[in-house]
Amino acid sequence: MLLRTLSAALLLLPTTALAQNAPHSPAAHWPLRSTAANLLQPDAPAVLKGNAQVTESANFPTSGSWIEIPAAHAPELGTGDFTVTVRVQCPQSDGPSGDLVSQYDPQTRRGFHLSLKTAAGVTSSQAALRQLHFGIDDNRLTPWVDHGRPGNALLGFAMAVHKGSLFVGTCEPDAGQAGHVYRLGSDGTWVDCGAPDQSNSVTAMAEYRNDLYVGTGKYRVAGSSLPESPNTNIGGRILRRAPDGRWVDCGQLPSVEAIGGLVVFQGRLHASSLYKPAGFFRLEEDGTWTTLPVPQAVAPEPGTTSDRRVEAMTVWEGALYASSYDGGHVYRWDGANWSSCGQLGDNTQTYSFAQYDGRLYVGTWPSGRVYRLESPHNWTDCGRLGEELEVMGMLVHNGRLLAGTLPLAEIHQYNGEQQWQKLIRLDPTPNVRYRRAWTLAELNGRLYCSTLPSGHIWSVQAGVSVQHHAAFPDGWHDVAAVRAGHRLLLYVDGQEVAVADIRADHAINLQSTAPLRIGAGMNGSLNGQLRDLKIHRRALTAAELQPTR
Repeated sequence: MLLRTLSAALLLLPTTALAQNAPHSPAAHWPLRSTAANLLQPDAPAVLKGNAQVTESANFPTSGSWIEIPAAHAPELGTGDFTVTVRVQCPQSDGPSGDLVSQYDPQTRRGFHLSLKTAAGVTSSQAALRQLHFGIDDNRLTPWVDHGRPGNALLGFAMAVHKGSLFVGTCEPDAGQAGHVYRLGSDGTWVDCGAPDQSNSVTAMAEYRNDLYVGTGKYRVAGSSLPESPNTNIGGRILRRAPDGRWVDCGQLPSVEAIGGLVVFQGRLHASSLYKPAGFFRLEEDGTWTTLPVPQAVAPEPGTTSDRRVEAMTVWEGALYASSYDGGHVYRWDGANWSSCGQLGDNTQTYSFAQYDGRLYVGTWPSGRVYRLESPHNWTDCGRLGEELEVMGMLVHNGRLLAGTLPLAEIHQYNGEQQWQKLIRLDPTPNVRYRRAWTLAELNGRLYCSTLPSGHIWSVQAGVSVQHHAAFPDGWHDVAAVRAGHRLLLYVDGQEVAVADIRADHAINLQSTAPLRIGAGMNGSLNGQLRDLKIHRRALTAAELQPTR
Protein backbone atom coordinates (compact mmCIF):
# COMPACT_ATOMS: atom_id res chain seq x y z
CA MET A 1 0.00 0.00 0.00
CA LEU A 2 1.38 3.38 -0.95
CA LEU A 3 1.18 5.66 2.07
CA ARG A 4 0.85 9.40 1.91
CA THR A 5 2.19 10.99 5.06
CA LEU A 6 0.46 14.17 6.08
CA SER A 7 1.64 16.44 8.89
CA ALA A 8 -1.35 18.31 10.24
CA ALA A 9 -1.65 21.46 12.30
CA LEU A 10 -3.98 19.90 14.85
CA LEU A 11 -6.55 21.67 16.94
CA LEU A 12 -5.58 21.90 20.60
CA LEU A 13 -7.80 21.40 23.59
CA PRO A 14 -7.23 23.01 27.01
CA THR A 15 -6.22 20.98 30.04
CA THR A 16 -5.74 21.59 33.73
CA ALA A 17 -3.16 20.61 36.30
CA LEU A 18 -5.97 19.05 38.31
CA ALA A 19 -6.90 16.71 35.45
CA GLN A 20 -3.25 15.78 34.88
CA ASN A 21 -2.52 15.01 38.53
CA ALA A 22 -5.77 13.35 39.62
CA PRO A 23 -4.81 9.91 41.02
CA HIS A 24 -7.34 7.97 38.94
CA SER A 25 -7.13 9.98 35.74
CA PRO A 26 -5.62 8.39 32.61
CA ALA A 27 -2.02 8.99 31.60
CA ALA A 28 -3.22 9.95 28.11
CA HIS A 29 -6.60 10.70 26.54
CA TRP A 30 -7.33 11.18 22.86
CA PRO A 31 -11.02 12.08 22.31
CA LEU A 32 -10.48 11.62 18.53
CA ARG A 33 -13.21 14.07 17.61
CA SER A 34 -12.18 16.96 15.35
CA THR A 35 -8.63 16.68 16.69
CA ALA A 36 -5.85 14.14 17.06
CA ALA A 37 -4.49 15.87 20.18
CA ASN A 38 -3.94 14.27 23.59
CA LEU A 39 -6.35 16.05 25.93
CA LEU A 40 -3.89 15.74 28.82
CA GLN A 41 -0.85 16.87 26.82
CA PRO A 42 -2.21 19.14 24.10
CA ASP A 43 1.17 20.46 22.99
CA ALA A 44 2.54 16.96 22.28
CA PRO A 45 3.23 16.24 18.59
CA ALA A 46 0.79 13.98 16.74
CA VAL A 47 1.22 13.15 13.07
CA LEU A 48 -1.75 12.09 10.96
CA LYS A 49 -0.78 9.51 8.36
CA GLY A 50 -2.45 7.71 5.50
CA ASN A 51 -5.33 9.04 3.46
CA ALA A 52 -7.23 11.22 5.95
CA GLN A 53 -7.55 14.95 6.44
CA VAL A 54 -8.45 16.92 9.54
CA THR A 55 -11.96 18.34 9.55
CA GLU A 56 -14.04 19.73 12.37
CA SER A 57 -16.50 16.83 12.18
CA ALA A 58 -13.98 14.01 11.66
CA ASN A 59 -13.59 10.97 13.87
CA PHE A 60 -10.00 9.77 13.98
CA PRO A 61 -8.73 7.63 12.53
CA THR A 62 -10.90 6.79 9.57
CA SER A 63 -10.21 3.70 7.45
CA GLY A 64 -6.76 3.87 5.87
CA SER A 65 -5.45 6.55 8.21
CA TRP A 66 -3.75 6.57 11.59
CA ILE A 67 -2.05 8.80 14.15
CA GLU A 68 1.55 8.47 15.29
CA ILE A 69 2.71 9.75 18.67
CA PRO A 70 6.49 9.89 19.28
CA ALA A 71 7.61 7.52 22.03
CA ALA A 72 8.76 10.43 24.19
CA HIS A 73 5.16 11.65 24.35
CA ALA A 74 3.50 8.26 24.87
CA PRO A 75 2.81 6.78 28.33
CA GLU A 76 5.77 4.76 29.64
CA LEU A 77 4.47 1.25 30.32
CA GLY A 78 7.59 -0.72 31.30
CA THR A 79 6.76 -3.81 33.37
CA GLY A 80 3.84 -2.26 35.20
CA ASP A 81 0.10 -2.63 35.01
CA PHE A 82 -1.83 -0.62 32.43
CA THR A 83 -5.24 -0.36 30.77
CA VAL A 84 -6.25 0.74 27.29
CA THR A 85 -9.89 1.72 26.75
CA VAL A 86 -11.45 2.83 23.45
CA ARG A 87 -14.76 3.00 21.59
CA VAL A 88 -14.64 1.01 18.32
CA GLN A 89 -16.82 0.76 15.24
CA CYS A 90 -15.92 -1.64 12.41
CA PRO A 91 -18.74 -2.59 10.02
CA GLN A 92 -18.70 -6.32 9.31
CA SER A 93 -19.39 -5.87 5.61
CA ASP A 94 -16.20 -3.86 5.12
CA GLY A 95 -13.89 -6.84 5.43
CA PRO A 96 -10.88 -7.36 7.70
CA SER A 97 -9.62 -4.90 10.25
CA GLY A 98 -6.24 -4.10 11.79
CA ASP A 99 -4.73 -2.58 14.92
CA LEU A 100 -6.75 -0.31 17.19
CA VAL A 101 -3.66 0.93 19.02
CA SER A 102 -0.11 -0.37 19.20
CA GLN A 103 3.43 0.42 20.22
CA TYR A 104 5.77 -2.21 18.85
CA ASP A 105 9.35 -2.28 17.57
CA PRO A 106 9.80 -5.10 15.01
CA GLN A 107 13.59 -4.95 15.42
CA THR A 108 13.60 -5.62 19.17
CA ARG A 109 10.24 -7.45 19.07
CA ARG A 110 9.09 -5.44 22.06
CA GLY A 111 5.73 -3.77 22.55
CA PHE A 112 1.99 -4.31 22.59
CA HIS A 113 -0.93 -4.55 20.15
CA LEU A 114 -4.69 -4.22 20.57
CA SER A 115 -6.14 -5.51 17.32
CA LEU A 116 -9.06 -6.83 15.35
CA LYS A 117 -7.56 -9.70 13.35
CA THR A 118 -8.76 -11.48 10.25
CA ALA A 119 -6.46 -14.17 8.83
CA ALA A 120 -7.62 -15.00 5.31
CA GLY A 121 -5.60 -16.69 2.58
CA VAL A 122 -3.23 -18.26 5.10
CA THR A 123 -3.46 -21.00 2.53
CA SER A 124 -6.91 -22.32 1.58
CA SER A 125 -8.63 -21.24 4.81
CA GLN A 126 -9.81 -18.13 6.56
CA ALA A 127 -8.26 -19.00 9.90
CA ALA A 128 -9.89 -16.14 11.86
CA LEU A 129 -12.54 -13.49 11.28
CA ARG A 130 -12.52 -10.13 13.12
CA GLN A 131 -11.22 -11.56 16.39
CA LEU A 132 -10.18 -9.16 19.17
CA HIS A 133 -6.53 -9.65 20.18
CA PHE A 134 -4.34 -8.10 22.89
CA GLY A 135 -0.67 -9.07 22.95
CA ILE A 136 2.58 -8.05 24.62
CA ASP A 137 6.09 -9.21 23.85
CA ASP A 138 9.71 -8.63 24.85
CA ASN A 139 11.36 -10.92 22.26
CA ARG A 140 10.22 -14.12 23.95
CA LEU A 141 9.46 -17.32 22.05
CA THR A 142 8.51 -20.58 23.75
CA PRO A 143 9.69 -24.03 22.67
CA TRP A 144 7.47 -25.70 20.08
CA VAL A 145 4.89 -28.22 21.34
CA ASP A 146 3.81 -31.34 19.40
CA HIS A 147 0.03 -31.84 19.69
CA GLY A 148 0.05 -35.15 17.90
CA ARG A 149 -1.83 -36.41 14.88
CA PRO A 150 -5.58 -35.89 14.45
CA GLY A 151 -7.05 -39.23 13.39
CA ASN A 152 -5.15 -40.79 10.47
CA ALA A 153 -4.12 -37.45 9.01
CA LEU A 154 -1.50 -37.28 6.30
CA LEU A 155 -1.81 -33.56 6.90
CA GLY A 156 -4.05 -30.92 8.41
CA PHE A 157 -5.16 -29.35 5.13
CA ALA A 158 -7.37 -26.64 6.67
CA MET A 159 -7.44 -24.87 10.05
CA ALA A 160 -9.69 -22.26 11.59
CA VAL A 161 -10.56 -20.99 15.05
CA HIS A 162 -14.30 -20.83 15.73
CA LYS A 163 -16.16 -20.16 19.00
CA GLY A 164 -13.04 -20.64 21.10
CA SER A 165 -11.85 -23.90 19.53
CA LEU A 166 -9.27 -24.90 16.94
CA PHE A 167 -10.76 -26.96 14.10
CA VAL A 168 -8.58 -28.95 11.70
CA GLY A 169 -9.68 -30.49 8.39
CA THR A 170 -7.58 -33.51 7.49
CA CYS A 171 -6.46 -35.41 4.44
CA GLU A 172 -6.83 -39.14 5.21
CA PRO A 173 -6.03 -40.78 1.86
CA ASP A 174 -5.96 -44.53 2.51
CA ALA A 175 -8.57 -47.02 1.35
CA GLY A 176 -11.74 -46.83 3.42
CA GLN A 177 -10.81 -43.42 4.84
CA ALA A 178 -12.15 -39.92 4.29
CA GLY A 179 -11.23 -36.42 5.34
CA HIS A 180 -12.48 -35.54 8.83
CA VAL A 181 -12.83 -32.42 10.95
CA TYR A 182 -11.23 -32.53 14.39
CA ARG A 183 -11.46 -30.11 17.31
CA LEU A 184 -8.63 -29.62 19.79
CA GLY A 185 -10.15 -30.38 23.20
CA SER A 186 -9.33 -28.50 26.38
CA ASP A 187 -7.43 -31.59 27.60
CA GLY A 188 -5.20 -31.55 24.49
CA THR A 189 -6.85 -34.51 22.76
CA TRP A 190 -8.39 -34.42 19.30
CA VAL A 191 -12.19 -34.70 19.22
CA ASP A 192 -13.54 -36.26 16.01
CA CYS A 193 -16.28 -34.06 14.53
CA GLY A 194 -16.98 -36.49 11.72
CA ALA A 195 -16.39 -36.78 7.98
CA PRO A 196 -18.45 -34.13 6.18
CA ASP A 197 -18.08 -35.91 2.81
CA GLN A 198 -16.85 -39.11 1.16
CA SER A 199 -13.72 -37.52 -0.35
CA ASN A 200 -10.25 -37.89 1.14
CA SER A 201 -9.84 -34.30 2.38
CA VAL A 202 -11.43 -31.32 4.07
CA THR A 203 -9.52 -28.69 2.15
CA ALA A 204 -10.84 -25.30 3.33
CA MET A 205 -12.52 -23.61 6.31
CA ALA A 206 -14.07 -20.25 7.12
CA GLU A 207 -16.39 -18.74 9.70
CA TYR A 208 -19.41 -17.08 8.10
CA ARG A 209 -22.31 -15.51 9.98
CA ASN A 210 -21.23 -17.21 13.22
CA ASP A 211 -21.14 -20.69 11.66
CA LEU A 212 -18.19 -22.84 10.56
CA TYR A 213 -18.17 -23.73 6.86
CA VAL A 214 -15.87 -26.31 5.28
CA GLY A 215 -15.00 -27.32 1.74
CA THR A 216 -14.08 -30.84 0.69
CA GLY A 217 -11.83 -32.28 -1.97
CA LYS A 218 -10.12 -35.22 -3.56
CA TYR A 219 -6.52 -34.19 -2.89
CA ARG A 220 -4.11 -35.54 -5.49
CA VAL A 221 -1.53 -36.84 -3.06
CA ALA A 222 0.94 -37.47 -5.88
CA GLY A 223 1.34 -33.68 -5.98
CA SER A 224 3.37 -34.09 -2.78
CA SER A 225 5.38 -36.95 -4.36
CA LEU A 226 3.53 -39.60 -2.36
CA PRO A 227 1.49 -42.62 -3.56
CA GLU A 228 -1.84 -41.55 -4.98
CA SER A 229 -4.94 -41.99 -2.82
CA PRO A 230 -7.13 -45.01 -3.63
CA ASN A 231 -10.17 -42.97 -2.56
CA THR A 232 -11.56 -41.73 -5.89
CA ASN A 233 -14.58 -39.84 -4.49
CA ILE A 234 -14.54 -36.25 -5.65
CA GLY A 235 -15.19 -33.39 -3.26
CA GLY A 236 -16.12 -29.85 -4.23
CA ARG A 237 -18.89 -29.70 -1.65
CA ILE A 238 -19.53 -26.95 0.94
CA LEU A 239 -20.96 -27.91 4.32
CA ARG A 240 -21.96 -26.00 7.45
CA ARG A 241 -21.56 -27.24 11.02
CA ALA A 242 -24.92 -27.08 12.81
CA PRO A 243 -25.13 -26.26 16.55
CA ASP A 244 -25.70 -29.95 17.32
CA GLY A 245 -22.52 -30.91 15.41
CA ARG A 246 -24.22 -32.25 12.27
CA TRP A 247 -22.82 -31.31 8.86
CA VAL A 248 -25.44 -29.55 6.75
CA ASP A 249 -24.99 -29.82 2.99
CA CYS A 250 -24.76 -26.36 1.39
CA GLY A 251 -24.21 -27.54 -2.17
CA GLN A 252 -21.93 -29.22 -4.67
CA LEU A 253 -20.08 -26.66 -6.77
CA PRO A 254 -20.25 -27.46 -10.51
CA SER A 255 -17.25 -29.21 -12.08
CA VAL A 256 -15.23 -28.85 -8.84
CA GLU A 257 -13.12 -31.77 -7.65
CA ALA A 258 -11.72 -29.95 -4.61
CA ILE A 259 -12.38 -26.61 -2.95
CA GLY A 260 -9.33 -24.35 -3.30
CA GLY A 261 -10.24 -21.61 -0.84
CA LEU A 262 -12.96 -20.00 1.27
CA VAL A 263 -13.21 -16.32 2.25
CA VAL A 264 -15.85 -13.77 3.29
CA PHE A 265 -15.93 -10.74 0.99
CA GLN A 266 -18.55 -7.96 0.85
CA GLY A 267 -20.59 -9.86 3.40
CA ARG A 268 -20.81 -13.08 1.35
CA LEU A 269 -18.95 -16.38 1.42
CA HIS A 270 -16.81 -17.03 -1.68
CA ALA A 271 -15.26 -20.33 -2.79
CA SER A 272 -12.79 -21.45 -5.44
CA SER A 273 -11.66 -24.60 -7.24
CA LEU A 274 -8.30 -26.19 -6.44
CA TYR A 275 -7.93 -28.03 -9.75
CA LYS A 276 -8.91 -27.32 -13.33
CA PRO A 277 -11.36 -26.23 -14.57
CA ALA A 278 -11.01 -22.89 -12.81
CA GLY A 279 -14.02 -21.90 -10.74
CA PHE A 280 -15.09 -19.00 -8.50
CA PHE A 281 -18.43 -18.93 -6.66
CA ARG A 282 -20.52 -16.82 -4.26
CA LEU A 283 -23.08 -18.04 -1.73
CA GLU A 284 -26.33 -16.10 -2.06
CA GLU A 285 -28.91 -15.21 0.59
CA ASP A 286 -31.24 -17.97 -0.59
CA GLY A 287 -28.53 -20.62 -0.15
CA THR A 288 -27.74 -21.06 -3.84
CA TRP A 289 -24.33 -20.56 -5.41
CA THR A 290 -23.64 -18.08 -8.21
CA THR A 291 -20.88 -18.95 -10.67
CA LEU A 292 -18.68 -15.87 -11.07
CA PRO A 293 -16.05 -15.06 -13.72
CA VAL A 294 -12.47 -16.21 -13.27
CA PRO A 295 -9.32 -14.29 -14.28
CA GLN A 296 -8.21 -14.57 -17.89
CA ALA A 297 -4.71 -14.93 -19.28
CA VAL A 298 -3.73 -12.13 -21.65
CA ALA A 299 -1.98 -14.49 -24.08
CA PRO A 300 -2.53 -18.15 -23.13
CA GLU A 301 -0.26 -20.86 -24.42
CA PRO A 302 -1.46 -22.51 -27.65
CA GLY A 303 -3.88 -25.32 -26.91
CA THR A 304 -4.63 -24.14 -23.35
CA THR A 305 -7.60 -22.34 -21.84
CA SER A 306 -7.36 -18.69 -20.89
CA ASP A 307 -9.11 -19.34 -17.55
CA ARG A 308 -6.87 -18.86 -14.54
CA ARG A 309 -7.51 -20.63 -11.25
CA VAL A 310 -8.35 -18.76 -8.07
CA GLU A 311 -6.69 -20.43 -5.06
CA ALA A 312 -5.87 -18.78 -1.72
CA MET A 313 -8.03 -15.69 -1.21
CA THR A 314 -7.75 -12.68 1.08
CA VAL A 315 -9.41 -9.27 1.40
CA TRP A 316 -7.30 -6.12 1.36
CA GLU A 317 -8.09 -2.46 0.78
CA GLY A 318 -11.67 -3.19 -0.22
CA ALA A 319 -10.94 -5.89 -2.81
CA LEU A 320 -10.52 -9.66 -2.93
CA TYR A 321 -7.03 -10.84 -3.88
CA ALA A 322 -6.38 -14.36 -5.16
CA SER A 323 -3.30 -16.46 -5.68
CA SER A 324 -3.11 -18.79 -8.68
CA TYR A 325 -1.34 -21.97 -9.74
CA ASP A 326 -1.43 -20.76 -13.34
CA GLY A 327 1.50 -18.54 -14.22
CA GLY A 328 2.55 -17.23 -10.81
CA HIS A 329 0.20 -14.24 -10.85
CA VAL A 330 -1.92 -12.54 -8.21
CA TYR A 331 -5.37 -11.32 -9.26
CA ARG A 332 -7.67 -8.63 -7.84
CA TRP A 333 -11.49 -8.88 -7.81
CA ASP A 334 -13.47 -5.70 -7.05
CA GLY A 335 -16.82 -7.46 -6.88
CA ALA A 336 -17.47 -7.16 -10.62
CA ASN A 337 -14.21 -7.56 -12.54
CA TRP A 338 -10.81 -9.21 -12.29
CA SER A 339 -7.51 -7.45 -12.92
CA SER A 340 -4.01 -8.87 -12.86
CA CYS A 341 -1.44 -7.59 -10.37
CA GLY A 342 1.29 -9.19 -12.46
CA GLN A 343 3.59 -12.17 -12.21
CA LEU A 344 5.81 -12.49 -9.14
CA GLY A 345 9.35 -12.97 -10.43
CA ASP A 346 9.67 -16.10 -12.53
CA ASN A 347 7.39 -18.14 -10.26
CA THR A 348 4.69 -20.40 -11.66
CA GLN A 349 2.49 -20.59 -8.53
CA THR A 350 1.44 -18.20 -5.78
CA TYR A 351 0.37 -19.84 -2.55
CA SER A 352 -0.52 -17.69 0.44
CA PHE A 353 -1.16 -14.18 1.76
CA ALA A 354 -0.33 -12.19 4.87
CA GLN A 355 -0.99 -8.56 5.77
CA TYR A 356 1.99 -7.22 7.66
CA ASP A 357 2.54 -3.63 8.76
CA GLY A 358 -0.02 -2.35 6.30
CA ARG A 359 1.31 -4.21 3.25
CA LEU A 360 0.23 -7.32 1.37
CA TYR A 361 2.74 -10.21 1.25
CA VAL A 362 2.54 -13.32 -0.98
CA GLY A 363 4.32 -16.70 -0.87
CA THR A 364 5.52 -18.46 -4.05
CA TRP A 365 6.74 -21.62 -5.79
CA PRO A 366 9.38 -22.59 -6.98
CA SER A 367 11.64 -19.76 -5.81
CA GLY A 368 10.70 -20.10 -2.13
CA ARG A 369 10.43 -16.31 -1.91
CA VAL A 370 7.97 -13.85 -0.44
CA TYR A 371 6.95 -10.73 -2.37
CA ARG A 372 5.34 -7.50 -1.18
CA LEU A 373 2.81 -5.60 -3.28
CA GLU A 374 3.76 -1.94 -3.79
CA SER A 375 1.26 -1.08 -6.54
CA PRO A 376 -0.41 -3.05 -9.36
CA HIS A 377 2.30 -4.95 -11.28
CA ASN A 378 4.95 -3.63 -8.86
CA TRP A 379 6.33 -6.20 -6.41
CA THR A 380 9.28 -6.06 -4.01
CA ASP A 381 11.26 -9.26 -3.51
CA CYS A 382 11.44 -9.78 0.27
CA GLY A 383 13.87 -12.67 0.09
CA ARG A 384 14.08 -16.44 0.02
CA LEU A 385 13.35 -18.60 3.05
CA GLY A 386 16.62 -20.50 3.45
CA GLU A 387 17.04 -22.95 0.58
CA GLU A 388 13.31 -23.76 0.44
CA LEU A 389 11.27 -23.98 -2.78
CA GLU A 390 7.74 -23.10 -1.66
CA VAL A 391 6.25 -20.70 0.87
CA MET A 392 3.01 -22.07 2.24
CA GLY A 393 1.02 -20.67 5.20
CA MET A 394 1.91 -17.16 6.45
CA LEU A 395 0.49 -15.38 9.49
CA VAL A 396 1.32 -12.41 11.73
CA HIS A 397 1.67 -13.74 15.28
CA ASN A 398 1.95 -11.13 18.04
CA GLY A 399 3.90 -8.79 15.75
CA ARG A 400 6.02 -11.39 13.92
CA LEU A 401 5.50 -12.49 10.33
CA LEU A 402 5.98 -16.28 10.26
CA ALA A 403 5.84 -18.63 7.27
CA GLY A 404 5.95 -22.36 6.61
CA THR A 405 7.85 -24.04 3.78
CA LEU A 406 8.45 -27.01 1.47
CA PRO A 407 10.45 -29.31 1.05
CA LEU A 408 11.77 -29.39 4.66
CA ALA A 409 8.66 -28.20 6.59
CA GLU A 410 10.51 -25.31 8.19
CA ILE A 411 9.15 -22.22 9.96
CA HIS A 412 10.88 -18.94 9.16
CA GLN A 413 10.57 -15.51 10.77
CA TYR A 414 10.78 -12.31 8.75
CA ASN A 415 13.46 -9.93 10.01
CA GLY A 416 12.92 -7.15 7.47
CA GLU A 417 14.38 -6.26 4.07
CA GLN A 418 15.26 -9.66 2.54
CA GLN A 419 16.17 -11.38 5.79
CA TRP A 420 14.44 -14.54 7.00
CA GLN A 421 15.45 -16.52 10.09
CA LYS A 422 14.85 -20.26 10.33
CA LEU A 423 13.18 -21.11 13.65
CA ILE A 424 12.60 -24.86 13.38
CA ARG A 425 12.04 -27.86 11.13
CA LEU A 426 8.72 -29.44 12.11
CA ASP A 427 8.48 -32.67 10.11
CA PRO A 428 11.49 -35.04 10.21
CA THR A 429 9.84 -37.85 8.21
CA PRO A 430 12.66 -39.75 6.43
CA ASN A 431 12.78 -41.04 2.86
CA VAL A 432 10.27 -38.64 1.35
CA ARG A 433 10.84 -35.95 -1.26
CA TYR A 434 8.57 -33.26 0.20
CA ARG A 435 7.70 -32.22 3.73
CA ARG A 436 5.34 -29.30 4.24
CA ALA A 437 4.62 -26.84 7.02
CA TRP A 438 1.17 -26.43 5.53
CA THR A 439 -1.17 -23.96 7.19
CA LEU A 440 -1.40 -21.78 10.32
CA ALA A 441 -3.95 -20.53 12.86
CA GLU A 442 -3.96 -18.84 16.28
CA LEU A 443 -5.78 -20.02 19.41
CA ASN A 444 -5.53 -18.47 22.87
CA GLY A 445 -2.26 -16.72 22.10
CA ARG A 446 -0.53 -19.69 20.46
CA LEU A 447 0.34 -20.19 16.78
CA TYR A 448 -0.54 -23.64 15.38
CA CYS A 449 0.97 -25.25 12.28
CA SER A 450 0.00 -28.42 10.41
CA THR A 451 2.52 -30.69 8.68
CA LEU A 452 2.81 -33.24 5.87
CA PRO A 453 3.42 -36.20 5.74
CA SER A 454 3.53 -36.84 9.52
CA GLY A 455 0.11 -35.21 9.98
CA HIS A 456 1.11 -33.69 13.32
CA ILE A 457 0.02 -30.29 14.60
CA TRP A 458 2.58 -28.09 16.38
CA SER A 459 2.32 -24.82 18.30
CA VAL A 460 4.48 -22.00 19.66
CA GLN A 461 3.86 -18.78 21.58
CA ALA A 462 5.50 -15.38 21.07
CA GLY A 463 5.25 -13.21 24.17
CA VAL A 464 1.83 -13.39 25.79
CA SER A 465 -1.49 -12.62 24.13
CA VAL A 466 -5.17 -13.05 24.77
CA GLN A 467 -7.89 -13.41 22.14
CA HIS A 468 -11.67 -13.24 22.01
CA HIS A 469 -12.57 -15.88 19.44
CA ALA A 470 -15.81 -14.37 18.17
CA ALA A 471 -16.42 -12.08 15.22
CA PHE A 472 -16.54 -8.49 16.47
CA PRO A 473 -20.10 -7.14 16.11
CA ASP A 474 -21.37 -4.16 14.12
CA GLY A 475 -21.95 -0.80 15.77
CA TRP A 476 -20.04 1.12 18.43
CA HIS A 477 -18.60 -0.94 21.30
CA ASP A 478 -16.41 -0.31 24.35
CA VAL A 479 -13.16 -2.28 24.31
CA ALA A 480 -10.67 -2.55 27.17
CA ALA A 481 -7.30 -4.33 27.34
CA VAL A 482 -5.77 -4.76 30.80
CA ARG A 483 -2.39 -5.90 32.07
CA ALA A 484 -2.96 -6.72 35.75
CA GLY A 485 -0.07 -8.38 37.52
CA HIS A 486 0.42 -11.78 35.89
CA ARG A 487 -2.68 -11.62 33.72
CA LEU A 488 -3.89 -10.09 30.46
CA LEU A 489 -7.61 -9.44 30.17
CA LEU A 490 -9.99 -8.32 27.41
CA TYR A 491 -13.38 -6.66 27.92
CA VAL A 492 -16.14 -5.81 25.44
CA ASP A 493 -18.92 -3.53 26.66
CA GLY A 494 -17.83 -4.09 30.24
CA GLN A 495 -17.89 -7.91 30.04
CA GLU A 496 -14.71 -9.93 30.46
CA VAL A 497 -14.38 -12.00 27.28
CA ALA A 498 -10.87 -13.48 27.55
CA VAL A 499 -7.99 -13.84 30.00
CA ALA A 500 -4.44 -15.20 29.78
CA ASP A 501 -1.75 -15.81 32.37
CA ILE A 502 1.75 -14.35 32.27
CA ARG A 503 4.43 -16.58 33.72
CA ALA A 504 5.77 -15.19 36.98
CA ASP A 505 9.34 -15.31 35.66
CA HIS A 506 8.39 -13.38 32.47
CA ALA A 507 8.71 -9.73 33.49
CA ILE A 508 7.90 -8.52 29.98
CA ASN A 509 9.24 -4.97 29.64
CA LEU A 510 7.33 -2.78 27.20
CA GLN A 511 9.61 0.26 27.39
CA SER A 512 10.04 1.27 23.76
CA THR A 513 11.45 3.89 21.43
CA ALA A 514 8.84 2.98 18.80
CA PRO A 515 6.00 5.45 18.16
CA LEU A 516 2.56 4.84 19.58
CA ARG A 517 0.20 4.25 16.65
CA ILE A 518 -3.52 4.89 16.92
CA GLY A 519 -5.40 2.97 14.24
CA ALA A 520 -2.43 1.02 12.86
CA GLY A 521 0.27 -1.50 13.71
CA MET A 522 1.90 -4.71 12.53
CA ASN A 523 -1.56 -6.09 11.62
CA GLY A 524 -2.29 -3.11 9.37
CA SER A 525 -4.41 0.02 9.57
CA LEU A 526 -7.85 -0.23 11.15
CA ASN A 527 -10.81 -0.58 8.81
CA GLY A 528 -13.15 1.39 11.06
CA GLN A 529 -13.34 4.28 13.51
CA LEU A 530 -12.18 4.99 17.05
CA ARG A 531 -13.29 7.38 19.77
CA ASP A 532 -12.27 8.29 23.30
CA LEU A 533 -8.95 6.41 23.57
CA LYS A 534 -7.46 6.39 27.06
CA ILE A 535 -4.32 4.78 28.45
CA HIS A 536 -4.07 4.30 32.23
CA ARG A 537 -0.87 3.31 34.02
CA ARG A 538 -2.80 0.98 36.30
CA ALA A 539 -5.17 -1.97 35.96
CA LEU A 540 -8.76 -0.76 35.97
CA THR A 541 -11.23 -3.00 37.76
CA ALA A 542 -14.22 -4.67 36.15
CA ALA A 543 -16.48 -2.21 37.94
CA GLU A 544 -14.55 0.75 36.51
CA LEU A 545 -14.88 -0.69 33.00
CA GLN A 546 -18.67 -0.78 32.99
CA PRO A 547 -20.15 1.44 30.25
CA THR A 548 -21.61 4.69 31.53
CA ARG A 549 -23.68 5.46 28.43
